[in-house]
Amino acid sequence: MTACGRAALSVLFLLTVTQAPLGVTAGKILVWPAEYSHWLNIKVIIDELIIRGHSVTVITHSATPSVKTTESPGYNVEVIQVPCTKQDIIDALQKFMKYWMYDLPNDNMIQIFLKIKEIMDMFVEQNHILCRKLFANEGLLEKWRKEQFDVLLTDPMSTCGELLAQKLNLPFIISLRFSFGSSMERLCGQLPTPPSYVPGVSLGYSDHMGFLQRVKNILFQFSQDVLFTLVSVVKWDYLFTEVMGKPTTLCETIGKADIWLIRSYLDFEYPRPFLPNFKFVGGLHCKPAKPLPKEIEAFVQSSGDDGIVVFSLGSMVKNLTKERANTIASALGQIPQKVLWRYTGEKPDTLTPNTRLYEWIPQNDLLGHPKTKAFITHGGTNGLYEAIYHGVPMVGLPLFADQPDNMNHMRRKGAAVMLDINKMESKDLKEALTDVMHNSLYKENIMRLSQIHHDQPMKPLDQAVFWIEYVMRNKGAKHLRVEAHNLTWYQYHCLDVAAFLLSITALVMFIFVKTCSWIFRKCLRRTTTKKKRE
Repeated sequence: MTACGRAALSVLFLLTVTQAPLGVTAGKILVWPAEYSHWLNIKVIIDELIIRGHSVTVITHSATPSVKTTESPGYNVEVIQVPCTKQDIIDALQKFMKYWMYDLPNDNMIQIFLKIKEIMDMFVEQNHILCRKLFANEGLLEKWRKEQFDVLLTDPMSTCGELLAQKLNLPFIISLRFSFGSSMERLCGQLPTPPSYVPGVSLGYSDHMGFLQRVKNILFQFSQDVLFTLVSVVKWDYLFTEVMGKPTTLCETIGKADIWLIRSYLDFEYPRPFLPNFKFVGGLHCKPAKPLPKEIEAFVQSSGDDGIVVFSLGSMVKNLTKERANTIASALGQIPQKVLWRYTGEKPDTLTPNTRLYEWIPQNDLLGHPKTKAFITHGGTNGLYEAIYHGVPMVGLPLFADQPDNMNHMRRKGAAVMLDINKMESKDLKEALTDVMHNSLYKENIMRLSQIHHDQPMKPLDQAVFWIEYVMRNKGAKHLRVEAHNLTWYQYHCLDVAAFLLSITALVMFIFVKTCSWIFRKCLRRTTTKKKRE
């Protein structure tokens, strides 16, 4: 073979090696999901894992409103029987949302605390029942031990997945986005959260905080940590200890996660420190737009040059009051654009021909349509990321949970206008839409965020799957966890070192003062003796 031939083969070999993806043989993955939008995110990961040849088993319960259990979805489903029904779960969530949307603004702090505590206690009790039913089923646990799963994927919004991983001695991965930088990440994941420039979730601050804002931010973080610790100790630690048969805490168990898949990215978050086992996968569910159904496409095309507005408050909102619905419909009727509104409930009296109601819309495909001018959203992370992905400016009507904080991020980045759904009038919504669609700065800012989102070395979904397979290949990823997990709180903050150095300093100062005092007295004694002799 000639030298040129050998060189060509060498180049071909190198190209083959460098382009061959790192993979694993088909593995077994156990999944403990949460509900609603949390399930949709994990479902996207599950579908991709199945495409790549992995076997997936999803653990759910008989009252799940999200996970399909009757048809063959491409993955195995293990159903834990619980005494409550799907309607009980839906009613509990609707009660929570109704209070947060309509009653909370009218209550004082004590009433708010007591009401939210009552509702949260109800959710925790439902979660407790599921956990106890799970760990009481020894036959099922033994079956999973024999199956020898490679990894467990869990969403901590539904507690006990991390405990199951410990019980089965499996490495586990957390999928989370409820509140990046919250007490769970800070206390359990050991994520550094400097309060000088990392704002607390729900405060609405940016990373540029004044003195009083930093004071409030520190107090807020401290109160959140105390509340999280109390809830953990009172509601969960005893159950974790009971299941494991030794003293075990919720936070300690969560902290053993090999990888944290954070469903966010720097197109949304403010820059901040993060750890080797924290990976950004925000927008993993986003994809290029597909053709619309014919009936919807015809309505979209009828908008002409004015274009369309896409409107959705998410899949869970089914309790808009008639008064609020009429206010919104009236505002939509005053703009020239056609509006596609995902809505369930009584048809608003003020609805006009330019607005059509749908029980379901292909949201991602509509946001990716060239005629889409604006997106009215409640600020859920999934819809928000679809808007970033496709570069569509927003009008935010946040309702509860992390939604106000999400929309505050977009507002501060100049990509959205934010309104209070309970206080706004029709003219406010009309003006907000007009501003977002006609002020070019909103479009420029959302396109800048979209460019940041797309300018990544690996797509978010590919990255999520890569790190799951990474844990499978390496039988865990403990080498990515910082030593902070093994330190006490006073060691982490170097309080023992500070106490030691202060003690040494105090000892040196004491010896110095004593020495100076002794020298002074000796000199004084000599002077006195000399004077007496004279």
